[in-house]
Amino acid sequence: MTAPPPRVRKAVIPAAGLGTRFLPATKATPKEMLPIVDKPAIQYVVEEAVAAGLDDVLMVTGRGKRALEDHFDRNAELEAVLTGKGDTARLDLVRASTDLATVHYVRQGDPRGLGHAVLCAAPHVGAEPFAVLLGDNLIDPADPLLSSMTAVREELGGSVIALMDVGAEHINRYGCAAVESAGRDGLVRVTDLVEKPEAGEAPSALAVIGRYVLDPAVFEVLAKTEPGRGGEIQLTDALRTMARDPEIGGPVHAVVFTGHRYDTCYRGEYLRATVRLACRREDVGPEFRTWLQTFVARDLAA
Repeated sequence: MTAPPPRVRKAVIPAAGLGTRFLPATKATPKEMLPIVDKPAIQYVVEEAVAAGLDDVLMVTGRGKRALEDHFDRNAELEAVLTGKGDTARLDLVRASTDLATVHYVRQGDPRGLGHAVLCAAPHVGAEPFAVLLGDNLIDPADPLLSSMTAVREELGGSVIALMDVGAEHINRYGCAAVESAGRDGLVRVTDLVEKPEAGEAPSALAVIGRYVLDPAVFEVLAKTEPGRGGEIQLTDALRTMARDPEIGGPVHAVVFTGHRYDTCYRGEYLRATVRLACRREDVGPEFRTWLQTFVARDLAA
């Protein structure tokens, strides 16, 4: 009897980007620390990993990212002040990020692309399957996408990526997949991948949206992958190799996601994420929704 694939326990979060689309806000603040309501974007991503059962998190960082480490570390002075005031509510909020998971860090010395960032995680991950979560693609907390992906990996082995129909007009922003049926709703088998195809050359409108569950064989493939688009080592190119030859780490399947996702590397999407998540909050939501309805009906109409 064949043993089931090992359980996914580790998450890798590449966080070395410069965030140039959000300048000047990101001149001295990592883009991952920009707040959505009152939590930095990176905390939503770590919470997503933890909700899927992954409590060992490796962040791949770079120069100027010290704030990430500070956020997930203890702040003894702040905790002492809050304790002295008896402010247990805010004390719990401060401690929440520290207690979420075991967080590790590695530096990506040269900005050589997402594939290189993932390769930097090899010593920590070892021979285990692992998840990769991009910090600028937020999945709504109500949508258990990552849990669905790990379940597919544990059933079928290989690697699993998340795809979403973004329309032909936007597919040139993303890695794009050619797929075939996997015999069930919401799941397909990937046969090919193209990084940011030109208009009219995309095999579909299905975009890779920044969630991956990868077989450790990807490290060997990445080590042999030549720089591609933009002179960078592309994770898409490595997955293309694996999709075309399932003998290398098993097949590549994809969960087709139809829930809420926010591509927060774009300012409009960042604002939409902030508004939607604020509206759902029990503490600020009711008052904010009332104001928003008035603003849309009166101020925008003026």
